[in-house]
Amino acid sequence: MSLIALDKLVAGYGGAPILNGVDIAIEASDIGVIVGPNGAGKSTTLKAIFGLLTVTGGSVTFAGQDITNFEADRLVPLGLSFVPQEHNVFTSMTVHENFEMGAFIRRDDLSDSLDMVYEMFPDLKAKRRQPAGELSGGQRQMVAMGRALMSRPKLLMLDEPSAGLSPRYMMEIFEQVVKINAAGVGILMVEQNARQALAFATKGFVLANGQNRFTGTGQELLDDPEVARSFLGG
Repeated sequence: MSLIALDKLVAGYGGAPILNGVDIAIEASDIGVIVGPNGAGKSTTLKAIFGLLTVTGGSVTFAGQDITNFEADRLVPLGLSFVPQEHNVFTSMTVHENFEMGAFIRRDDLSDSLDMVYEMFPDLKAKRRQPAGELSGGQRQMVAMGRALMSRPKLLMLDEPSAGLSPRYMMEIFEQVVKINAAGVGILMVEQNARQALAFATKGFVLANGQNRFTGTGQELLDDPEVARSFLGG
């Protein structure tokens, strides 16, 4: 059984839909990467899963449960976490306070989870009392990911996690994505740096005009000459 499955998903912001029948399915062990040109519906797909816009056709199933059009406050307790591309940290709060906010649904001891997040992002431990707004873009992205992990998700969704980052931080973020997945968390991410992301993806989805154009393993998509020519710059 898939951890998350989108079946013929239709969704948008009013008027003509942006998604026109998207199919995506990944297992808990997968790193799923969604790529495609601007306006293809990549970020819209994540927002539709997370209840941030209305699904008007098709379905979203998570761990066997139909969650179509569930709102975010119902999804987080089920095990979904979403890191949007922008405005993804509380800038006036410290790093540590951001992590605590990520665990707002929990009533148990947070110490093990906090230890895990600081171990995963060691650069942040020394900055734990610093406001997140004072950090570099790469460090803020790590705070956002760490905060999302504090709810102990089964699936972590990331929207353009490397956007605007230096090559060093991009690779560091991608390395952490692989570690998070190895720790038992499924990953579904949208990424503009398609070649680098598909290199570690177990499942890849190329969207264009709100529909699936290609689906395969990351390596299969990298090896496909049509995908390379049309979507990866040759």
